[in-house]
Order: sequence, then C-alpha cells, then structure tokens
Amino acid sequence: MKLRLIVALAACAAATALANSPGKPAPDFALVDADAKTVKLSDYKGKYVVLEWTNPDCPFVRNHYRTQNMQRLQREWGAADVVWVTINSTSQSHPEFRPPRSMVDWMTEQRGAARTVLVDPTSGVARTYAVKTTPQMVVINPKGTVIYAGAIDDRPSTRAQDPRAALNYVQAALTEATAGRAVATASTTPYGCSLKY
Repeated sequence: MKLRLIVALAACAAATALANSPGKPAPDFALVDADAKTVKLSDYKGKYVVLEWTNPDCPFVRNHYRTQNMQRLQREWGAADVVWVTINSTSQSHPEFRPPRSMVDWMTEQRGAARTVLVDPTSGVARTYAVKTTPQMVVINPKGTVIYAGAIDDRPSTRAQDPRAALNYVQAALTEATAGRAVATASTTPYGCSLKY
C-alpha cells in the first residue's frame, strides 16, 4: 500500500511538472474576478497570454511594481494585444490572502495594466501550474501551448536598480515568439517569495 501511494504521488508530481513545461498545452482554468465574472484561460485562445503570479506582500513583487517594471511590461504587451493575467494564489487561510476587490484596488494603486486580476483562493491553479514563487511567469502562445515558464528575469534581488538592468525572460520570449522565432530560453528557475499555499 505504501509503495502504491508513493508511486501515485510521484505520478501526480510528474503530471503537475508537465503542466507548465514549454511545449505542453497550458491547462485551462476558471477563476472569478472582482465583478463575480468567471474568467477562463480558454477565453483567450488565439492570443498570446502572460500569467503572472503575484503577492503584494512579497518584497520581490513589490520591487518589480515599485520600479514600474511589471507595469511597463503589462502596458507594452497589452498594446500589442497580449492578454496579461495577474493571479494571486495565496491560500484564503493565509494571513496574506486578499479577496478579489482588494487585489483590484492594489493593482489600481500600482497603476498596473493587467487585462484581468484574479484570485485563486484554494491555490488550485497554482498547484496545476507547479507555481513555487511570486513572481512567477508563464507565457502561452495563441495555440494554447506554454512557450516560457519560470522567473521574470535573471536578477533574483530586491534592489531597485536590477529590474531595468536585467535580462527579462518574459520580454525576450514575447519578442521572439511574436516575430515568428523560437524562444531561446523557454524555461528558468523561478525566484522570489515562496507561494503561500
């Protein structure tokens, strides 16, 4: 029985790891926004989509917003018809949980430009995508395939000077993909605060 359980857990972990692997289909999900509207990933099929996992209480997230780095990407790629979806998967049982309206208010305060802001109160979507940190990023192409998964950039720090000086993996992936080129760096190790499951 113990051996079967270990095998089952290993198989589950492997399936989850594949969910955010470049070249694999991005798993669909449905979450409710601040207006009580159900938003599905499949609503955006045919478009490039960026999934940004966030937590306003995380110093790494705050650094990318304080320096306007995240908002710059949201605006730039939103203008190119890329759908930017910001997700807070902090568990509703954790002290850092914020309900949808609070998340929208926070994004407004940050002058963010995400297409939609969603809350994943059971952390179910985060588990499906094997999210470990905030921020953590996934880029999906119009066919619904993951083309990038991992860190936002190559500078895992909270120093204000780093986001602008860094190699931004999301920027690079979108630039290459929208130009019809293969994504050179399709997967990286994410950094930041541990996701609050």
